[in-house]
Amino acid sequence: MGQRSDRQLDHCTRSIASADNQMAQKILLTGGAGYIGSHTYVALIEAGFEVVILDNFSNSNPSVLIRLGQITRQNQVICYEGSVLDKALLAQIFTEHDISAVIHFAALKAVGESVEQPLAYFSTNITGLLCLFETIKTAGIKHLVFSSSATVYGEPEEVPISETAPLQFTNPYGFTKVASEQILTQAAAADPWAFGVLRYFNPAGAHPSGLIGEDPFDIPNNLMPYIAKVASGALPHLNVFGNDYDTRDGTGERDYIHVCDLAQGHVLSLQKLLSTHEGHVVNLGTGQAYSVLEMNAAYGEAVGRDLPYVIAPRRPGDVPTCLADVRKAKKVLGFETQFGLADMCQSSWNWIETQAPS
Repeated sequence: MGQRSDRQLDHCTRSIASADNQMAQKILLTGGAGYIGSHTYVALIEAGFEVVILDNFSNSNPSVLIRLGQITRQNQVICYEGSVLDKALLAQIFTEHDISAVIHFAALKAVGESVEQPLAYFSTNITGLLCLFETIKTAGIKHLVFSSSATVYGEPEEVPISETAPLQFTNPYGFTKVASEQILTQAAAADPWAFGVLRYFNPAGAHPSGLIGEDPFDIPNNLMPYIAKVASGALPHLNVFGNDYDTRDGTGERDYIHVCDLAQGHVLSLQKLLSTHEGHVVNLGTGQAYSVLEMNAAYGEAVGRDLPYVIAPRRPGDVPTCLADVRKAKKVLGFETQFGLADMCQSSWNWIETQAPS
């Protein structure tokens, strides 16, 4: 991991950054070592920003910092190890760095766990946001991109789902996202802040280098990493929860978006905030839904063999189809996805193979 000083993790991979980069705006990524955060780090560096990461590594591995340095060819990946609940650490970061804006990923995100541990989710996801708010207000920061989720739509009445759909929730995790969005709305009404609220649908895939990807510590909550574990032999088969929905093949359909496209959405949101000081709320998806069986088959094509699955009973709360209306993201941010389902599956499998012991 390298030496730690003042709770800062520095990983050197190459020599001096260019003079242009030294003048770049500096962005704080909370939860920046996680799955989406790490890919956004790469996208920000490629867009000419400097980046500081804050992460407590509760669901990520410090080795990702070395990989980020390799991908971006940066001489130093700056990361502070700690929580957004630590106000002293937050104050230290803003004292030691001239931060222009924040992208806030740091949150707990497992639906099932949130049902079992709601107080932990309220503390990390809601109180953590408030702690961050207090610090950025003191520091005079006016721009923040917020990692939200399609869970704020609950069980939608219509699909595709537009940003004007009613907000609701079906579990404590969803509640924390709805509550956080309401906090942002009220805060922006009282102070001159500009927020970019990004409602993700289903992130999938990995960086084309194979150096970073989704790396859950336990049994995955999301479909693609679960299929990946089946493909690698870590799990015996995929459980398909229900095959009697009103969909093309009877299994649930979801809108999957490549994580690199999702990362680019954050860059576009940030650039919009910095250039116009106008807030926005947008869906980030593809506008295309794939069923569980279609996902399993596509991943099998990437691997080169059929992957086993069994049909299991429906899960409470699952909806037949969840699909984004993506027109607003294109209109407001100029956002369009570049990668399809085959890219998601192939990049995910490349990541899995890269991590396998030689």
